[in-house]
Amino acid sequence: MKNLFSELEQLGLSQLGNIQIYKQEEEEERHLEELKMKETDIVYDRSYMCPVCDKQFKSKAVKTGKARLKSTDTDLRPVYDYIDPIKYDAVVCPSCGYAAMNRFFTNITDLQRKWIREQISVNFKGLAQDNDIYDYEEALKRYKLALINAVVKKGKLSEKAYTCLKITWLLRGKEALIRNKELPIIESLKKQELEFAKKAYEGFSQAFGKESFPICGMDEITVTYLIGELARRTGNDEEALRWLSKVITSRAANERIKDRAREVKNIIKKEQEKIAES
Repeated sequence: MKNLFSELEQLGLSQLGNIQIYKQEEEEERHLEELKMKETDIVYDRSYMCPVCDKQFKSKAVKTGKARLKSTDTDLRPVYDYIDPIKYDAVVCPSCGYAAMNRFFTNITDLQRKWIREQISVNFKGLAQDNDIYDYEEALKRYKLALINAVVKKGKLSEKAYTCLKITWLLRGKEALIRNKELPIIESLKKQELEFAKKAYEGFSQAFGKESFPICGMDEITVTYLIGELARRTGNDEEALRWLSKVITSRAANERIKDRAREVKNIIKKEQEKIAES
């Protein structure tokens, strides 16, 4: 059978003559299906009691010890094999629309319940629960609902900042699944990530001087480092260096986080050198 692209040999493209038109798409679909099967095996239905409407419901969660950590990004985003547990950390009541990160879900006052009922529950149309796993679209929807709830109930600065931070992690996880990095969707995801990173930076910076540590399970040194890295990611190198220097010179900081701070400072230096050369 004649090669479909034999005519291109005249143009010097003979090396592409045996290329398969649909191979990449088929491989990507197979890869995603394999990930889905592995994810299904380590996800289960966890029971909750909604502190706003007092109804029981189930939400997907990751089995303890089943996710294997592969690496950690500079902004502390954990990267796992086969699954992104971050997708399962936002808990949503399917009846009344109350949502929050798992660590904040039960921590709500009577006045906050009133605000949720009046501004969210009265208009909430319900949430379908027929998926075996949460894809990134579903996870982002749940997280953004948690963020809206945090705003409505006038939650702590740190709660809103931490939710924004984890939304940036979700957006990056979604981006990592897309093989064609030239697609317009990549640009859109990066823009969204930047906007939520700015909100996370703003929230953590304010919470640093107003809230007691630990903040969202992080000690003062970790939050200091995180603010510095978020400053870098949002284009504020001067503030980034100021926060990172606090970590490096701190007697309370261990060598591991000091090394992280030095790594980020080197990233800033290299980025500034590139700009100077261009």
